[in-house]
Amino acid sequence: MATHFAHAYEKGIDSLPRKTSIVASLVRDRYVADAIVILEHTPRRAARAVLKAVESANANLLNNSKVSIDPKTIRIARIFVTSGTRIRRYKPASRGRALPFEKISSNIFVEVAGEEKVKKAAEAKPAKAEAKKEKK
Repeated sequence: MATHFAHAYEKGIDSLPRKTSIVASLVRDRYVADAIVILEHTPRRAARAVLKAVESANANLLNNSKVSIDPKTIRIARIFVTSGTRIRRYKPASRGRALPFEKISSNIFVEVAGEEKVKKAAEAKPAKAEAKKEKK
């Protein structure tokens, strides 16, 4: 059985990378079915974005691979969060001043791995052919 990989990359998530990586570490090296249950019950805002990335990578593996993949064997091979673009904004302050701040976004990379489905061996048909020969 060969292992097949697929990935998904979510960009521009409106959450800090540090907060998002905490959620990503909850599901690192887990099966996708377990990860989805964990992320659905995680009360952090970044959990929805990580869930979307995991489901997207899972769908990519199931739909885009040339061979059929066993859904029970799909696991998260790699998941990491990097910082995305920083948008500079200004907040009004007293006496006509403007104080700068940055809106920081995150990028989430998820790679999943799955095994091929085992094909069932065909039953022995030559035994029937031999029985027909014996009747003649």
